[in-house]
This record gives sequence, C-alpha cells and structure tokens, in this order.
Amino acid sequence: MSKSEPARAVRGVAEKARDVLPSGHDARRVGRSGPVRKGARAGIAANGVLHLLIAWLALQVAIGGGGQADQSGALSTLAQQPFGRVFLWVLFVGFVCVVIWRLTTALFGFGYVDDDKKKLLKRLTSAGQGIVYAGLAVLTVKTAVSGRSEGGGGGKATAGLLGLPGGQVIVAVVGVGIVIGAGVMAWNGWKKKFTEDQDLSGADHRARTADERSGQIGFIAKAVALGVLGVLVVSAAVKFDPQEANGLDSALKTLAAQPFGVVLLIAVAIGIAAYGVFCFFDARYHRV
Repeated sequence: MSKSEPARAVRGVAEKARDVLPSGHDARRVGRSGPVRKGARAGIAANGVLHLLIAWLALQVAIGGGGQADQSGALSTLAQQPFGRVFLWVLFVGFVCVVIWRLTTALFGFGYVDDDKKKLLKRLTSAGQGIVYAGLAVLTVKTAVSGRSEGGGGGKATAGLLGLPGGQVIVAVVGVGIVIGAGVMAWNGWKKKFTEDQDLSGADHRARTADERSGQIGFIAKAVALGVLGVLVVSAAVKFDPQEANGLDSALKTLAAQPFGVVLLIAVAIGIAAYGVFCFFDARYHRV
C-alpha cells in the first residue's frame, strides 16, 4: 500500500460524511418538518400519560399499596396492559421526535425572543429537555423489548459518581444543583413563565385558565418532589450511600415517611397529575 492510499481513503470517508450528514439548514428543516412537529406534540402528550401514571402510583404509595412511583414504574405498568408494549413503541417514536425538535430548537429556535440572554437560557433549557426525553426514549424502548423496566437507576448513577476522585463533592454539587433547579421550576410555575413558549391566541378563556392552573400546580408539585430528591442526593454524598438517592421513587417515599407525609404525598400526587393534564394542553399550544 502506498503512503497516499490512506490519505485518499480518509478524504473519501470525509466526502461521504459531508454527503450524509445534514447541514445546519437541513437540520433546521428536519426539526421543523410536519411529521417531526406532530410527533413532538404526541411525545409531549405521552409525557402527560406518564405523569398521570406516576401520580396514580404515588397515591398507591400514600395508601400503603407499594409500587415504584417513577418513570420506570409507569412504563412497567403500561407494559403489563393489553397492547401495552405496542403503545410503548408509539411513545418511543413520540419521544424521539421530541428529542429531534428540542435539539433543533436549542440550535435555531426561539426567534420570537428579543433578549439575547433570555434566548440563550431558553436554548440551553431546550437542550436539557432534549437530553431528558432521550433518556425517556431509551427507558421506553428497553421496557418495550423486555416487558419491564429496571429501577434503581438513580442509585447506580450516584454510586458511579461517588466512586470517582472527589466523588462526594461532585454528588453534593449535583444535589445542590437539583435543589436550585427545583426552586427555579417552582418560581417559573408560580409566575406562569411556561406560557411564554405557548401560543394561546386560539385558546378560549376556559382552555387558557385550565392550561395556566394545571401548569402552576404541576410545576410547583414537581418542584417539591425534585427538591426532596436534591436533598437526598446531598445526603447520599454526606453519608457516602448511593441508595439514599434512588430517584423520584425514593423522593416520594421519603415524603410519605415524614409527619403528615401521607397527606403531603397525596397533595404532591395530585400536583403531578395536574402536570400530566398540563402536558396535554402544552401538546396543543406549545410553539412547536
């Protein structure tokens, strides 16, 4: 083989990559295509279904029925229903469409926002949402294939971080970040900031009110659960015990164990259900 042959091979691969990979314009066009936009709305609505199931599972925990009150538990519950695994594949497609739309929006979206700093923050938030939905897509397809979803992911992730040099500090910082994020989420919910990314011009008064109230209650309830999760993550760092932070399910069960915890958990479960309802409105009115 001559010395020029590897170079020619590399150039050939690069030329093929340029032909296959989409340009910025093509990526924007794909993200704004009709099928992706419709799929994204379906994915947002699917997230509403998951939150309604999580709320139902949280109520079961509150009344002592056990169960896993998180996304894994909700997906496993769906998988056990007639045609449930088929429905999971539908959810998977919707979640993938949300990922494509969110990442495209992170790069090119929010043209209706004039303030550059606010636009950057929204784009970063959209990228984060894309990552969240990517995780949901992976969890959904695993459940669709196996028929059940393995829990304990939070504890495994925390254990992995704790095993790194300076792991306790990293986990503590993550926990504090979750608490701060929960506070921001509660504030955005109370101030109805979520409506900034919705087009409610075609909504009547009742739909607009239902959208705002379900969003307010849902955002605040989720913030409470995430705040507890953040505290548990910090506790896991302090105690060097990854099982302290085993995801949303641990957070909700920790709430139930507190004085008046059953009442508090029922209230949070109702709030999570409200967020599920909000997702249906958001699927209709979000600027996709």
